[in-house]
Amino acid sequence: MQRHILRPFAGRTSSEPGNSPKASVSEVMQQAAHFSIYAPLRLLALMALCITTFTTTAYADHDGQVHDHDTNTIHSEQSLVTPVNAATSPQASTSDTSNISTATSTSSGDAIQQFVAGDFSKRQTMLSDWPGSVESLDSLVEFIANDELYQGNGGQTYLLNKDDQLFTYPDKKETADWPSDLSQITLTNALRSALIFGQAKVKLASDKPAQRLQAVDILANNIDQVDPAIITAAAANEDSAKVKKALTALQARIDFKNGDLPTQIAAVNLLADSDNPQVLVDIESALAADGLDASLKAALIDAESSVSRRIEISTWTGHIFTGMSTASILLLAALGLAITFGLLGVINMAHGELIMIGAYTTYMVQNFFQAYMPDMAGWYLLAAIPAAFLVSAVIGMIIERIVIRPLYGRELETLLATFGVSLILMQLVRMIFGAQNVEVSNVAWLSGAYQVSSSLVLPYNRIAIIVFTVIVVALLVYLLNKTRFGLFIRAVTQNRQMARAVGIPSARIDMMAFGLGSGLAGMAGCALAQVGNVGPDLGQTYIIDTFLVVVVGGVGQVWGAVLAALGLGVSGTVLEIGIGAVLAKIVLLVLVILFIQKRPQGLFALKGRFVE
Repeated sequence: MQRHILRPFAGRTSSEPGNSPKASVSEVMQQAAHFSIYAPLRLLALMALCITTFTTTAYADHDGQVHDHDTNTIHSEQSLVTPVNAATSPQASTSDTSNISTATSTSSGDAIQQFVAGDFSKRQTMLSDWPGSVESLDSLVEFIANDELYQGNGGQTYLLNKDDQLFTYPDKKETADWPSDLSQITLTNALRSALIFGQAKVKLASDKPAQRLQAVDILANNIDQVDPAIITAAAANEDSAKVKKALTALQARIDFKNGDLPTQIAAVNLLADSDNPQVLVDIESALAADGLDASLKAALIDAESSVSRRIEISTWTGHIFTGMSTASILLLAALGLAITFGLLGVINMAHGELIMIGAYTTYMVQNFFQAYMPDMAGWYLLAAIPAAFLVSAVIGMIIERIVIRPLYGRELETLLATFGVSLILMQLVRMIFGAQNVEVSNVAWLSGAYQVSSSLVLPYNRIAIIVFTVIVVALLVYLLNKTRFGLFIRAVTQNRQMARAVGIPSARIDMMAFGLGSGLAGMAGCALAQVGNVGPDLGQTYIIDTFLVVVVGGVGQVWGAVLAALGLGVSGTVLEIGIGAVLAKIVLLVLVILFIQKRPQGLFALKGRFVE
């Protein structure tokens, strides 16, 4: 532009080598001296032209490129529209050079550190086009959601937990040197919106289907702000059937909200196969509107019925799963009692406290790993399971030797004695650990849940308890039916006198079997520590239900305990949904009483000395 303006007045431009802006102006003035009577007016025009020439040449580089500061603006969403070629763009780097030191300081460290050190525009740009990994963005979201992310000392990053402990980032080492200018990193509405869609954008580009599915969920929760073109492009390139189905459902929801009548009807017919509660809300809201087209209303009614039915099926599936996980916990707690009760005929009222000891052993193992093996702290549960078994088994054998053995054959005395032992154990725990509950953290690999559908989510820790219970039952059945020790237990349980006559050391078998049952209770406590509170009264919560399982299943019968635990766990959960927790307990006790009156021996009768 500069050349074309000056060429009528001069043979060379200011951008040519050896010429300066002053030379160009003098040439222009010489040309103006030959003007006619209108010279004064033209002189004013030429003076304005000279001022413009000085301004443009002052910002021109040696290649004749002009830098327009008014257009040097950052567009955070530019990557979603059209990429800018930095080599050909007229927006140059004069103003950017003033930010070199800032860019250098924020480019060091990981993406979270860059985010903390950046200003508003920098943060918005980073959220819209995240430079780090998906995991680092998830960590940023978690830090901000938990109010843990702070800035201090000129841009340094810190983490402040709920116990007011300050940690440096990224090494996460606790520090006592608190910065004077420590400030929390919070998000404005604009940044929060950028974070939501930035997270979805990063996850959509992931090579992991699970993360792409999370991106679809993020977009579905902000459907009013979603660009349909993004969904269409993502669905076209998607190779996972599950993710593509989710994208199609999201596209149908968008079409239903914004499309014309045929598009809305097609979208409603597609959404009829959904079990998403939000889809049901959309359909019910649409049905409540006035002036609906008859065909659209009919499609909405059919879709409402279909979606409601699917959601109900998913809901009841979740209830049954919850009942099965409760049954697994009851079974773990009852297996040991079934063995000791069936073998010794002893009503062990301290069995609940052995469960509590297993839970506290898990707590101690967790603290040991955190203190001495922090790198392995996420795997403490694998060590806590055998530790809980051994500690509870040893304490159980001690109880059997000191308290129960002198009282064999005197059921009322053993009941009172074990009740006293339970009180002693609870008080010892209160003296050592305190009366308050202790915190047993869930391991990372059992955190979260598996999403079966939009309305059905199964927690990993509950799944793990069910699997763990199945493994324990299989090992116990193998031990009782396929090993010499199991043969001795069955022999003593069925006929103690005959077992003694053939040389089986019944006293030792009693002690070891009681230790086995106590160890199983300890493992139940280890599992309970992952789903509930750990406190001195933990065992009292499950002791009554445990006895119900043993009585209903049949004394000393493993398979009876399995069926009774499933029945009581699932039916108890279903009754709680219908009539509440208190009434459910009452109804369940009444049903158990009626069952025992009809069949006193339980589901499976024991053949042996108890029958005689």
